[in-house]
Amino acid sequence: MSLLTDLVNLNLSETTEKIIAEYIWIGGSGMDIRSKARTFPGPVSDPSKLPTWNYDGSSTGQAPGDDSEVILYPQAIFKDPFRRGNNILVMCDCYTPAGEPIPTNKRHNAAKIFSHPDVVAEEPWYGIEQEYTLLQKDVKWPLGWPVGGFPGPQGPYYCSAGADKAFGRDIVDAHYKACLYAGINISGINGEVMPGQWEFQVGPAVGISAGDELWVARYILERITEIAGVVLSFDPKPIQGDWNGAGAHTNYSTKSMRNDGGYEVIKSAIEKLGKRHKEHIAAYGEGNERRLTGRHETADINTFLWGVANRGASIRVGRETEKNGKGYFEDRRPASNMDPYVVTSMIAETTIIGKP
Repeated sequence: MSLLTDLVNLNLSETTEKIIAEYIWIGGSGMDIRSKARTFPGPVSDPSKLPTWNYDGSSTGQAPGDDSEVILYPQAIFKDPFRRGNNILVMCDCYTPAGEPIPTNKRHNAAKIFSHPDVVAEEPWYGIEQEYTLLQKDVKWPLGWPVGGFPGPQGPYYCSAGADKAFGRDIVDAHYKACLYAGINISGINGEVMPGQWEFQVGPAVGISAGDELWVARYILERITEIAGVVLSFDPKPIQGDWNGAGAHTNYSTKSMRNDGGYEVIKSAIEKLGKRHKEHIAAYGEGNERRLTGRHETADINTFLWGVANRGASIRVGRETEKNGKGYFEDRRPASNMDPYVVTSMIAETTIIGKP
């Protein structure tokens, strides 16, 4: 195995200028992350300099077998923490050969919203708190839990240390450093309330980059758990009962909210979000009704309410924002399996463009 490790870790720059680009895209389920690699003659830093590519969409649930070609358009480049050197990860979105976005391409519409002049002027910032659960590979039961049984009740696990409380820290820390290496603006990690559950935060990121960075961070985490022999779950309620679910709380601000007088802008934005609560909930992730029950730090899925420092609300405003009269707010409704392109652009559309 040592020879295999040596070969995996070969530094290509010692013998060639050629680089490997891993093209990444989102598959037919909306949560399956696919990728494949190709060689280029030298380093590339601009996605517009990369060619389109194609794949068999009939094997990903995105095209029929008799017309299976789907085209990958490179959109964002990150450094590859696995191959290192000048090798890159390339986030792509997906189109038909005629150039039309396929139905699962949520980035295309998000990019249109983020290019709207009113949205551009407001410079929307996002910070996304991605929760996830690590599962034992063969039994699909949370890491650190006795097989077929349960650990002690919630309480000692959140932000904990110790072999009986924190499970999978090596995976979490490897992911943290790999994201920093890749150029993702990952801003922190922490252990969550349910044992075996963790969180990482991406942001602040502006506009469409929030979705690109979160998707590539998810891809890197999938690769690391693959190496570790652990299964990664974004299920919003992986274990039924008195256990916390998994969300993707989305922190948000605009230039007007960050400036003096921004608190009034924040309250106006929250009012707009309340009027479109059902539409947002429908787009905020599958199975979210199992998580948004009014318990375990959530508001009931059918109820919209906001409050200062209230973790049982749909929208939480921080004490510091209230005190300063400007800042940001947190949308606590998105599930862990939400599409960040959909969520970030929808928040901008509702609060800035003012879609009724």
